[in-house]
Amino acid sequence: MGPNLTIKPNKQIKAFYLFFLLISIQTGVGIMGVPHHIFLESKHDAWISVLIAGAALHLVVMVMFFILKQYKNADIVSIQTDIFGKWIGKLLGSFFIVYFFVVTLSVLVDYIEVVQVFIFPTMSPWVMSILMILLTVYTLLGGIRVVVGLIFIFFFFSLWLLIFLYKSVILMDLSNFLPIFQATTGELLSGAYKTSFSYVGVELIFFIYPFIQDKQSAHKSAQLGVAFTTFLLLLVTVISIGYFSPLGLETLLWPVLVLFKIIEYAIIGRFDVLVVTAWFFVVLPSIVLFTWITTYTIKRTFRVQQKKAVYFVALLLIVLGALMKDQTTTNFLTDLIARVGFWVGFIYPLVLYPLVLIKKKAEKKRRAKK
Repeated sequence: MGPNLTIKPNKQIKAFYLFFLLISIQTGVGIMGVPHHIFLESKHDAWISVLIAGAALHLVVMVMFFILKQYKNADIVSIQTDIFGKWIGKLLGSFFIVYFFVVTLSVLVDYIEVVQVFIFPTMSPWVMSILMILLTVYTLLGGIRVVVGLIFIFFFFSLWLLIFLYKSVILMDLSNFLPIFQATTGELLSGAYKTSFSYVGVELIFFIYPFIQDKQSAHKSAQLGVAFTTFLLLLVTVISIGYFSPLGLETLLWPVLVLFKIIEYAIIGRFDVLVVTAWFFVVLPSIVLFTWITTYTIKRTFRVQQKKAVYFVALLLIVLGALMKDQTTTNFLTDLIARVGFWVGFIYPLVLYPLVLIKKKAEKKRRAKK
């Protein structure tokens, strides 16, 4: 059996939706704290680090499509098996399963922590864990088109949040950006590296590609999605640098959420509570997509029915999501994902591409000799 897959028409999606999928999977809880982490490395030049990371991601996306276009309709699981053989392919598939499961768990735990800090300090984590995972399971059992539909709708449900950053923009102190270009090259690159957690999820391209009908439009849609994500990260980073003092930004773990605390309406009261609640529409699509990748990879690697994989992964997420209460463990998990995510999302495609070209060139020579 070759590496190419046959996807039924009722499971295919338009390339247009890849734009929304990439934005949704990359803007979960990571964007809440990314200005803080970048600022620690490159200070008031943090916005330059965001641009560097965004440019690098556009290059990586281009390389991903170069790899995929070497095949007619393959995903990363079949490509790895084609390049490295059955057993190494399974080993790499197993790595992706563990990696994306841990990413999903991290997003879930981080959002539970945010809800406890800003809204319900005494709420049991079991409540949020069960609620979010049950909704995830319900969505996944509907199939890939239901997943895409949820992401598309929730994107517009959450987009309005950007409007309420206006007050922070008005109160920005532009002197916080001066003197400009003071960070060294190493500090700028280190700041760009710190965006890794926010950019985790671009690997979705490797998994969703076989389901796309009009593949000729997929690359453009993906690049636009990455550009929009970069714009969002740049926007919140610039506003955070301009609004907070350097000391404030260094100490705030979730500066983006704090930006909403300054907004007050008599009929609403604490606006940040509304924002944390509305952020559910940002986080749930991210959890759904990461869980889909995890269970899809289980299905493709070990020939397990995806529905069974969904139930198994969901049970693990509920239990671990509710039990992980230690802040130190949560921070370690986030840092680990950022480190591994850099190699998986940015470096691995660059390593895989020449190997795919060598494999394809060898196959052409073999066919020419026959």
